[in-house]
Amino acid sequence: MTEARYSPLLTDLYELTMLAGYFEKGMHLTPAVFDLFFRKNPFHGGYAVFAGLQTALDYLTELRFSEADLDYLDSLNIFSRPFLDYLRNFSFQGRVIAPPEGTVVFGGEPLVTVEGRLAEVQLVETALLNLINFQTLIATKAARICVAAHPGQVIEFGLRRAHGPDGGLHEARAAYIGGARGTSNTWAGQVFDIPVKGTHAHSWVMAFPDELSSFRAYADCFPEHCILLIDTYDTLKSGIPNAITVARELRAKGYELLGVRLDSGDLAYLSKNSRQMLDEAGFPQVKIVASSDLDENIIESIRNEGGCVDIYGVGTKLATGSGPGGCALGGVYKLVRCDGKPKLKVTSDLAKATLPDRKRLLRVVDADGQFKMDIICRQQDKVIPGDRVYNPANPDESKTIPPGATLQEIRQPVMDEGQMLLEKESLDLMADRCAEQLQLLPKGTLRLANPHIYKVAISSNLLTLRNSLIKQYLDKLD
Repeated sequence: MTEARYSPLLTDLYELTMLAGYFEKGMHLTPAVFDLFFRKNPFHGGYAVFAGLQTALDYLTELRFSEADLDYLDSLNIFSRPFLDYLRNFSFQGRVIAPPEGTVVFGGEPLVTVEGRLAEVQLVETALLNLINFQTLIATKAARICVAAHPGQVIEFGLRRAHGPDGGLHEARAAYIGGARGTSNTWAGQVFDIPVKGTHAHSWVMAFPDELSSFRAYADCFPEHCILLIDTYDTLKSGIPNAITVARELRAKGYELLGVRLDSGDLAYLSKNSRQMLDEAGFPQVKIVASSDLDENIIESIRNEGGCVDIYGVGTKLATGSGPGGCALGGVYKLVRCDGKPKLKVTSDLAKATLPDRKRLLRVVDADGQFKMDIICRQQDKVIPGDRVYNPANPDESKTIPPGATLQEIRQPVMDEGQMLLEKESLDLMADRCAEQLQLLPKGTLRLANPHIYKVAISSNLLTLRNSLIKQYLDKLD
């Protein structure tokens, strides 16, 4: 077995102390079920894009404690010797149910369900949240950016502003699932086979006596891959004219200039004028690349103002998942069944009350293939068109599943007895799934501001179970 990428100590201390407590009380082998979910869509948006599952499954597969790990835990003077001996042979032997990566999902839905012994399903909480929260956030941000940029393409440029090397690596992966067509991150290209893209920096231009000589030198070195950064001095008076000169020289040698990049200034105005100058000079095929602290709102503004950008290089705001309602996905991991009994976290805010027991997640699809709503039901429920379903935050609100609709299972078992059940999917397949599902959402769901609220409902049986458990808890307080 190769060395695990992630340490079993990638966890909060309280996961280990709870695990030790379960062991000391003889509860560690008790069967238990946890759900991983988030309550609100990120960025005040209408959806999220699920990502990070394969990374999480790899972590679960490799989960082992080394002697060095055990020595460190022993040095904390917290854990008993019998417990540390138990960890010596520890591995994850549980079951995992989840949607495929690239699936469009919504707040309140059980995304990843983890079933197994209480010890193992408790221990993995922090790592699963870390791995799935981040990639789902970034895939969602990328999807929003790509929707705003369409029909233009998006390239991920965020490595230098990412949250560390591992963050930069998996940010590139998640961005590709969300729709980015390439990355500047060479390591991500190697690890995930993502197309790598790049131009040159302003320092290249400044290292030469003048802009034209720098462009000529770059074209000489990379005649088949030449994209020139044209805003070091003056985009319209210097950059574009010099780029056109080099484009003519490349053409005379049998090559074509691929593109020019704008990294500052009024990108809508500069791209329109650059496009006009390139077209008039006989180079309509030259692509215009824009960067400079872009996000979905700025890109939408550029397009609304008639900008002529073909490719958007998006860095900081993608890599960090920044924006209103962003920066972190509020994913949580809650116990829903233990020792054969449904479990419920009770709260005065019904919207934050958990949904108990094992569940299925169904998508209602009309005859045209369009998504109408999602339904959360108990595992044994038989939900059919014509059934009434309920708003989990306000059960007085209900809807009827439309006659003639199809109900599709969103999730499937992806691991059982600690072994992966499915072949690893390509990132291209995940990205295609995301793009296809975004187009099947109700009109208005993709809006950046005040999006349509996609309906997520619960079945009558699940509502009855939740109400019953809440009543049991309240009766105990009386």
